[in-house]
Amino acid sequence: MPEVDKLGNGVAEAADVTVQLPGMRVAYDSEAFDESALAATWTEQLQLWLNQAVSAGCAEPNAMVLATADAEGLPSSRTVLCKELDERGIVFYTNYTSTKSHDLTVTRYASATFPWYALHRQVTVRGPVEKVGAAETAAYWASRPRGSQLGAWASPQSRVVADRRALDNALNAIERRFADVEQVPVPPHWGGWRIRPDTVEFWQGRRDRLHDRLRYVRTEDGWRIDRVAP
Repeated sequence: MPEVDKLGNGVAEAADVTVQLPGMRVAYDSEAFDESALAATWTEQLQLWLNQAVSAGCAEPNAMVLATADAEGLPSSRTVLCKELDERGIVFYTNYTSTKSHDLTVTRYASATFPWYALHRQVTVRGPVEKVGAAETAAYWASRPRGSQLGAWASPQSRVVADRRALDNALNAIERRFADVEQVPVPPHWGGWRIRPDTVEFWQGRRDRLHDRLRYVRTEDGWRIDRVAP
């Protein structure tokens, strides 16, 4: 009987997949992405590509990989959802006691990448961060499903918990606490972060790994466009 791993997969089968990793690649045949094709601002260009990702049916097109570092420079990354995009930057919401928030409080800097694999595109936004104001946070909070609101109250994000039951018990307690409350309030430990970009790079996959990388760079006079070698 073949050996089976914890996920129910044959170990030999898993080994075969691992052996194939060096040869796994996708041939990109996208059209040229030239400076002449860029929108006047990074905001317009990002909104355009985001709209196209939505139209193409990309899963969670507003998902982005957020990279932070702690005081010692140790990096960490995770996927969050972009909930606002304007000339000030991009916004995501989280627990202010989380690992990512601790990192951002110390370094005040972050990078976030939108990975649209199906379109052979990605966009990386990098810059200093700031907390979103209370009124703006409250407006977004009101749009969240009640279950998500209760979950934000219940979860001690990034802390070690005994088991899944501990989380379920915490949620049950919060449900009882707000059972008679129509509008769940914003937790004092929860809110938004805005990345105010210094650079925004648009990456388009091309043949032979000679990808197009066009970068908006903030200057004292506004923005300039750089082409970066792949």
